[in-house]
Amino acid sequence: MKLPRPLPLAFALATLFGGSAQAQNLVQMYEAARGYDATYQAAKAQYEASIAKADQATAAILPTVNAAAGYSQTQFNNKTGNNIVIDTSFATENASISASQPLYRPANLATYEQGRKQVDIAKAQLDAIEQDLIVRVSTAYFDVLSAQDNLFLIREQKKAVAEQFESAKRNFEVGTATITDSREAESRYDLILAAEIGAENDLRVKRLALEVVVGKPAAEPKPLARPVVLPAIPLTDDAYWVSQAEVSNPTLRQARLGVDVAKLETAKAYAGNKPTLDLTASYGNTRYPGGNSTSGFYTRTTSGTVGLALNVPIFAGFSVENQIKQTLALEDKAKADLDGVQRNVVQGTRAIFFNVKSGLGQVKALETAEISTKSALDANILGYQVGVRINLDVLNSQSQLYVARRDLDLQRYNVLTNSLKLRQAAGVLKPEDLEQINALLVK
Repeated sequence: MKLPRPLPLAFALATLFGGSAQAQNLVQMYEAARGYDATYQAAKAQYEASIAKADQATAAILPTVNAAAGYSQTQFNNKTGNNIVIDTSFATENASISASQPLYRPANLATYEQGRKQVDIAKAQLDAIEQDLIVRVSTAYFDVLSAQDNLFLIREQKKAVAEQFESAKRNFEVGTATITDSREAESRYDLILAAEIGAENDLRVKRLALEVVVGKPAAEPKPLARPVVLPAIPLTDDAYWVSQAEVSNPTLRQARLGVDVAKLETAKAYAGNKPTLDLTASYGNTRYPGGNSTSGFYTRTTSGTVGLALNVPIFAGFSVENQIKQTLALEDKAKADLDGVQRNVVQGTRAIFFNVKSGLGQVKALETAEISTKSALDANILGYQVGVRINLDVLNSQSQLYVARRDLDLQRYNVLTNSLKLRQAAGVLKPEDLEQINALLVK
């Protein structure tokens, strides 16, 4: 009885599952998801809106200029003592321009700085969602490959158990084996049939999940090339990744910026008790082309002013003082939120670091286990053929081999996805990082 070798697994999977659609690699899947994912598109639109809103806040510290023009026609009916009515009419034309430049408005300056901070917050949100999209696509991608591998191995195990079942029946017929061997093989075969049904459904569900992420029906991922050689992952130590996260993690950046915004809101509240100073200027021209009510001749009046407008708040019913109390409390809340986010980021970064480190160790152990379980299976088959082993020994060895291969494939996928999650936790995950994983796939 021959068992499937690991080497042709990628080809077998591509043949078995790749007939309905052209297979795509991880980078292609990510590019498709980037143009389709609603969460990413919403964050991108929010970032653009934040830029526009920040530009609106800039107007509060820039000069304002207004122009006005008007025309009016006035009709006078003058009645003299002799009952003589004299109709007099004249036109008025006017035009003016005025400008104002804030010289000292601390609230406006704080609003402007808040607008800049809000842009940075939106950028951090976009970075976080982009990194999350990379991880979601990769996870869904490898979930499909894992489900494919599992179904493939179950079907191969079913073939091996079927052969063992036929062998047990033949041996029973010639009297070299008991009916127990045949029943055990039949029972194991029935269990595998049930597992196959579950694996088929699991693959179907995982495919649907991938399609939802990338927005393409019948999404077909390319499998890992065999033999699999995982890329080197620079682990160093957890302190290195934690220090990276404290600087670059986008969620932590948002929390820090939130504290800055809260402090600026407090500054705006304090500004309610401060004076404001504006530079003002205006120029106007009024013409009476046919004279006016006092003169029948063409008249023109021109005026221009330049000055300073000072406003000093004195009392506003304690509204400013209460607003200051509110903003100080919100500032404390933002600082507490920052502490909570920082603790979670540090803990999450360390946890994923040790997951990657543990995963690499498990991959090495499972690679050794695959070799040893294959040798054990060969020995049990030979022992069964010469009569020193029973059929159950062979069946158990077969199960151990396929479990080892399934766990090995799954652990490899976990290492690849967790390596991306580690970079995500550190805030340094980029779309270019997918290229290294892409190089491991079937071309």
